[in-house]
Amino acid sequence: MTTSFRVTKTGLRLGFAAAVAGCLAITLCAGPASAEDKVLAKVNGVEIHQSDVALAEEELGPSLAQMDPATKDENVLAFLIDMKIVSKAAEDKKVQDGEDFKKRLAFTRSRLLMDSLLANEGKAATTDDAMKKVYEQASKEIVGEDEVHARHILVETEDEAKAVEEELKKGTDFAELAKKKSKDPGASDGGDLGFFTKDQMVPEFSTVAFALEPGKISDPVKSQFGWHVIKVEEKRKRKAPDFAQVKGQIETYVARKAQADYVGKLREAAKIERMDKAAETAKTDAKPDAAKDPADSKMAPAKK
Repeated sequence: MTTSFRVTKTGLRLGFAAAVAGCLAITLCAGPASAEDKVLAKVNGVEIHQSDVALAEEELGPSLAQMDPATKDENVLAFLIDMKIVSKAAEDKKVQDGEDFKKRLAFTRSRLLMDSLLANEGKAATTDDAMKKVYEQASKEIVGEDEVHARHILVETEDEAKAVEEELKKGTDFAELAKKKSKDPGASDGGDLGFFTKDQMVPEFSTVAFALEPGKISDPVKSQFGWHVIKVEEKRKRKAPDFAQVKGQIETYVARKAQADYVGKLREAAKIERMDKAAETAKTDAKPDAAKDPADSKMAPAKK
């Protein structure tokens, strides 16, 4: 697995995939109502609890993202009320006896069983010892790697880049000029890209940036994003971030790897017959993709 532990500031940076093979959506099932589980509404005598709203919010997810909390709660509760009313009408019409409904119900049940079990497996795997082991292994791989702290001004054409270069030669402050001229999202920060390793930028940019000495400014450099004028601020050997900074991402990696390994073991023990493919192909396809060794992980440096 290749994991990025930094937030991208600009489209220039080449992001690292955060996906882990075997990753499956995790939906936690709500447990029975507790004494504190407030009743929010009743529909024909059937209670709707606070826990029902919480579960619905989890399931509806992205569609609620832009709502303020009060509006969200009101909409979700209204949705649950309608759902109770309509589902009862569906039962009265014997919708549940249809073959399509039965298939969908069976699928949903299997999915919830799978998600719940995998959630438990992931949670059990994310011990402090397991996470620190991953952290230490990844840290060993990145310590000592060269990093550059640079700024850049990004413009559309070579002529614009040359004009920027001339202004800089006259003594214009690089950061201030970046704010005025650069079309990069980081322009408001004076074109500051922070520290990065060579493989975190497009090759044309990295080659020039890593060749420059601190304090020096490059000639115009062309990349797929346009024309850059680069200033190197500092160079250093890369350091691992503090464990606390990346704990959340390590926890996700450990959980998903445990889930992938668990699914892999179940597949090995299962009898899988693919009727749509040749025997050799089916056998190969039955094997899940394993997550790469965590030593391949990339951890960004701590903030300055």
